[in-house]
Amino acid sequence: MKRSIAVLALVALAAPWAVLAAAPKALKVVETVEIKAPVAKVWATIKDFDSLDKWHPGFAKDEIVKGTNNKVGAVRSLTVKGGPTFTEELLAYSGKAHSFKYSITDESALPIHNYKSTVAVKAGKDGGSVVTWTGWFKRKNTADSPPEAESDAGVIKFITGVYRGGLDNLKKTLEG
Repeated sequence: MKRSIAVLALVALAAPWAVLAAAPKALKVVETVEIKAPVAKVWATIKDFDSLDKWHPGFAKDEIVKGTNNKVGAVRSLTVKGGPTFTEELLAYSGKAHSFKYSITDESALPIHNYKSTVAVKAGKDGGSVVTWTGWFKRKNTADSPPEAESDAGVIKFITGVYRGGLDNLKKTLEG
């Protein structure tokens, strides 16, 4: 009898940890592109928080709906071509460091949550530039075996595709 109680007590103590262990883990994607253009030219193309639709082929519309462009707290509304609209808030901005950080505030249409991202431009080889786009997030679907598109691998593939589409088009546009 004592052994059964001890086993039940251990199970009761371990159960909350099992639930915590099953929660989606934090994920990260880092994509870079080297562009044969000076930092000033690359930064001039991407520096405005409301300019994503001008250089990323996946977005139809990008507009500031709250606050002032390039000021912390600004909120932009993004519309995916043929897809949903969602909002992002500017968390940090540095013209001097050629970088900004933002988070998605309205995640309802996306398979991710707790998304934060940075975009940075640094000097590269031979007067060129390197653009780095980094994102941290979790998958929204908390099931142990979600559909492939909503799994860790699926959402990493999704974000990687978004970043690659934008960075590859930025390179093509600026290198002419």
